[in-house]
Amino acid sequence: MRLHDLKPPAGAKTAAKRKGRGPASGLGKTAGRGQKGQKARSGAKLRRGFEGGQMPLFQRLPKRGFTNIHRQEWTILNLGALNCFEDDTVVTPELLKEKGLIKSLKHPVKVLGEGEISRRLTVKANRFSKQAQDKIEAAGGKAEVI
Repeated sequence: MRLHDLKPPAGAKTAAKRKGRGPASGLGKTAGRGQKGQKARSGAKLRRGFEGGQMPLFQRLPKRGFTNIHRQEWTILNLGALNCFEDDTVVTPELLKEKGLIKSLKHPVKVLGEGEISRRLTVKANRFSKQAQDKIEAAGGKAEVI
């Protein structure tokens, strides 16, 4: 079998319905739109939740809460992930991204104390939890705030 021999299974490909192409097609004249009305007209577009002019449900319900525009997003990194580095390595956010431990440098990095660390590392991050800082220093390393 070669690429040019490949074919979709029988019945997988069907011809498109040709609407408005005469009475014999079964979809002639009104082309499946029914008689009159907003949705029968050309260019008819109704947004989601449209209730025919009645006040929509999403507008009838009361609003609750608010969005804090000053919210700070963090890139979270658990301590156990740092065991992949050799002793005496200076771990920076750039190095973490290079190793694939964090996805982007868009948000500041916060190191949390989940897991154990067995290496002596100098970890540079924007913030540390108290537990993470204690564990890094107990392993003989340093936790430096950038």
